[in-house]
Amino acid sequence: MPRRANRASVEDVILQSVESVASRASEAISRAIAQVLAARIDEDVQAQVAKVLGRTRRGKARKSPGRPARARTDLTRWVADRRARRVPNFVIDQTGLKTKKQIVAKFGENAAFEKGKPLPKAK
Repeated sequence: MPRRANRASVEDVILQSVESVASRASEAISRAIAQVLAARIDEDVQAQVAKVLGRTRRGKARKSPGRPARARTDLTRWVADRRARRVPNFVIDQTGLKTKKQIVAKFGENAAFEKGKPLPKAK
């Protein structure tokens, strides 16, 4: 019987070399994927923060959709209706009441107040 050589077969040599190349390549690929994902996550987080702060990437304030802001002018007429949000200072000065609820209780809903004119009749 012929004696077998202790040398590795050609298949074993090829398999070992392919495994070493594949392990090195997979490490490099995983590092590259991690870097790309980290950059993408950073961009997304910065965009979300900018969105919360109301600013775009260029740093300018973003316009809110809807109606344009009205110019600030002195109020001369105010009606205590459901849409009224705050009581103007001239109404507080005239009535001595600070809340819309108190004003509606005393003068009724839809009572109109005008600057420089007498108070409407109380309920």
